[in-house]
Amino acid sequence: MTSVGNGETGVPSPLEWKFSQVFGERAAGEEVQEVDIISAIEFDKSGEHLATGDRGGRVVLFERIDGTDHTLRKDQEKMDYPAARHPEFRYKTEFQSHEPEFDYLKSLEIEEKINKVRWCQTANGALFLLSTNDKTVKYWKVQEKKIKKICDMNLDSSASARNGKLSGPIGAATDVVFPPGGFPSLHLPVIVGHETNLVPRCRRIYSHAHDYHINSISNNSDGETFISADDLRINLWNLEISNQSFNIVDVKPVNMEDLTEVITSAEFHPTQCNTLAYSSSKGTIRIIDMRQSALCDTHAKLFEERNTTGSRSFFTEIIASISDIKFGRDGRHILSRDYMTLKLWDLNMESGPVATFQVHEYLRPKLCDLYETDSIFDKFECCLSGDGLRVASGSYSNLFRVFGCVSGSNEATTLEASKNPMRCKSQTPSRPTRSLTSLARSRRRGAENLNVDANGVAYDFSTKLLHLAWHPTSNALACAAANSLYIAFLRKHNLRRTAVN
Repeated sequence: MTSVGNGETGVPSPLEWKFSQVFGERAAGEEVQEVDIISAIEFDKSGEHLATGDRGGRVVLFERIDGTDHTLRKDQEKMDYPAARHPEFRYKTEFQSHEPEFDYLKSLEIEEKINKVRWCQTANGALFLLSTNDKTVKYWKVQEKKIKKICDMNLDSSASARNGKLSGPIGAATDVVFPPGGFPSLHLPVIVGHETNLVPRCRRIYSHAHDYHINSISNNSDGETFISADDLRINLWNLEISNQSFNIVDVKPVNMEDLTEVITSAEFHPTQCNTLAYSSSKGTIRIIDMRQSALCDTHAKLFEERNTTGSRSFFTEIIASISDIKFGRDGRHILSRDYMTLKLWDLNMESGPVATFQVHEYLRPKLCDLYETDSIFDKFECCLSGDGLRVASGSYSNLFRVFGCVSGSNEATTLEASKNPMRCKSQTPSRPTRSLTSLARSRRRGAENLNVDANGVAYDFSTKLLHLAWHPTSNALACAAANSLYIAFLRKHNLRRTAVN
């Protein structure tokens, strides 16, 4: 990975984090409706648009408004460091993607909550994206359309209305009094575009293909296909065909009592359309090549960290479950998130991760309490910066952590998603996600929400930052805390001129 930083060491320059924008932040003590809690977040490949999904089944779109930097190159070269520019976004539109449903054959309620949102390739100025709840994937097109109105008419409808002569729209059913002598001339009305509105339209619905809850969708680099994954199967779809899919991975045993692991996340390689990766509840990542066979139950590569200490406990397998994986833009690295750590893997080295980052090691003595409250099954997402120099993931008390992953870097920053980090935090409703991962556990509850670490800092396990995304081209992060969306950006300290190694 190419690094931009100190010309002497190759380590990225120190950065200062700032929150530039917040959407939907609640006041202290204000109650948050569960349907308003953000459950998915994603930048498009250009970084010009941002999409969020919530538990109420809505998708909200934001667009970038800060534009591009037009500073002349000769002026930039005179600066000690580039002028700090960070993405700024504004609300664009929103639409209802999913509604609550009921499967009468299985007597199953299907929530409207959006599990994932993924952007597709744009065409003719229109935006395309996929959204999914537990059972159904939808393909949306959002396009600007001009509203046309009739003008330049012979009849002044406003004057007639004031005289009480207009009883309805202009037409055959309208009582209109013509002026004495009539009109000197008649001409056809003119239709003109008055204003532009964004119109979302559902182009395809991909349904009835999953027996279990969909946990992942991912677009292929070919621009024509995508995958959807549940606990036991991964299906391959064509964007233009909604009534047929191909099952490419099936880990369901003949006897469900023999079930030992489930699929937790799946993602296509960013450039190789035949390659995808999926993670499991046992802490493994498998790379499969769709050229090998139609049913890819045999993996091409297996990434698993060996237990060298030999020590195991009741919680070992639970906290080893991978909740999210992301490919780096270079296509050579994979970032995975389990309950306690972030791990960076090199596709050319299966024996173990090239780097491991402790997200909240202070929780290790509290695993029993976390099990009692079901918090140990929270599914945190992870992300990489576009330049591959940093990784990030969330934690409790609406905190998230950013780590430098370049050799020699000791960068480890903890931030709170709040414009006022010292404010008193209020409780946020949280409903744990249920899947086959939790078949073997009991439903015990009742532990305290607040815990204190060795430094006396209180951590609230009822507020958690599960979803975040890194801007593809800028040092900026979008993160979701309850119903609020925060945009944070990184600014370099003015230490010395930066150089590309």
